[in-house]
Order: sequence, then structure tokens, then C-alpha cells
Amino acid sequence: MNNFKMIKAVEAKKIMDTTNCKILDVRTPEEFEQGHIDNAILLPLDQINDKVEEVFKNKDETILVYCRSGVRSKQACNIMVKKGYTNIIEFGGIVDWPFEIIL
Repeated sequence: MNNFKMIKAVEAKKIMDTTNCKILDVRTPEEFEQGHIDNAILLPLDQINDKVEEVFKNKDETILVYCRSGVRSKQACNIMVKKGYTNIIEFGGIVDWPFEIIL
């Protein structure tokens, strides 16, 4: 059982536009440079376990998580839930993001 919400890109965009949330991109730096969601914080999946608590100190803030297709973001969310994060929302991959990205 996951302890994080899974939503679609349209819902994620609404949250981004209306709340003070953080956006976490768990892809590689190379993928991030090829295009990312505005204001996203890059923390590759292979660094989540060691660095997430440095990057996101408030474990109760809303953090929206994505990757390329939705596989790594789910893995990242599971790690974060185990570390005590309470408001993690996974919204899949940038391949399904119908909005503007930063190139």
C-alpha cells in the first residue's frame, strides 16, 4: 500500500498554480537539461535516499514528484514515505505533461 497520492498532470498543474508546493524531478541531470517543469528541483533517484532530507527539510510540505514516465517517481515516493514525508504526490512522467516546460 502506497502512502502517497497519485494524480494526473492536469491535477498537478492545478496544485502548482494554487499552492506553495515543491516540485521534485528525479530524472538524471542530462534528462533535466533536455526539458523540465518550471521551478522543479532536480534530485536524481539514485541520490534520493542520501540527500532528500537535506533538500526537503520540512517533511509535511506538499512535494509533487515526477520523472520521465512514472517509474522512478513512484520509487522516489516510496523512499520518501519511509523517511517520514507526509504529503507526497506522484504525478507520473514528463512524457505525459501537456503544459510548458523549461528548455
